[in-house]
Amino acid sequence: MKRIILFALLLGPLSGMSQQHQLGLRFGEPFSVTYKTYLDENFSVEGMIGRGSSNSAPYYRRAFENNKPLSSAIYTSHSVSDAFNIHARIAYNEDISSEFDITEGTLLGYLGVGAVIRSTSADYTYTIPGTGAVPNFQSESRANIDIGPEGYGGAEYIFQDLPLSVFAELGLFLELVDRPGHIKLQGGIGARYLF
Repeated sequence: MKRIILFALLLGPLSGMSQQHQLGLRFGEPFSVTYKTYLDENFSVEGMIGRGSSNSAPYYRRAFENNKPLSSAIYTSHSVSDAFNIHARIAYNEDISSEFDITEGTLLGYLGVGAVIRSTSADYTYTIPGTGAVPNFQSESRANIDIGPEGYGGAEYIFQDLPLSVFAELGLFLELVDRPGHIKLQGGIGARYLF
C-alpha cells in the first residue's frame, strides 16, 4: 500500500499539466498498473508499478560466482521471488489512423524512453568443502536491485465512443547498476480507462 501511495504522490504534480488521464492494467513483462497522461498533443508521460519475472538462472549463478560469501563456497542452487518494478517514461505519440484507413477512433504509434528500478530477492544454497563425508550446506539471501534506462515502442487504439484505450508495446531494458550491460526484453498488452 505504501508503494501505491508513493506512486500516486510522484505522479500528482504531472496531473496538473495534463489534458487527458489514463489508468489501467498492463499484462506482460512486467505485469503492472499503468498511469498515462498527455503533456501536449504529442508527448505523454507514464508511470508503471508492478511485478515482473526474474532474470535467467545463469544470471543469478554468475551473480553468486562473482560475489561468493567465502572463496571456497560452491554454488548449489537458488530460488528467486518475482521482481518488483517501477517505471517512469516519456513518449512521442503520432496519430497513424490515416495510414491504416481507420475512420472511427484513433490509432497512435509511439516511441519512448524511460528509467526502470527492479528489485528481486535471491535465496542461494551453497556448500563449503569440509573433511566429512556429508556436504556442509549453507544458505544466503540477497537483494538484487537493477537500475537502468529502457527504450520502447508500440501502438495504442483509443475508442471513439468509449472512454477506453488498448495498447501493445515492446522494449528493451539496459542494466547500468548491478550488472552493467545486461539487456532484458520487455513487452506487454493492456487497456486503460480514460478520464
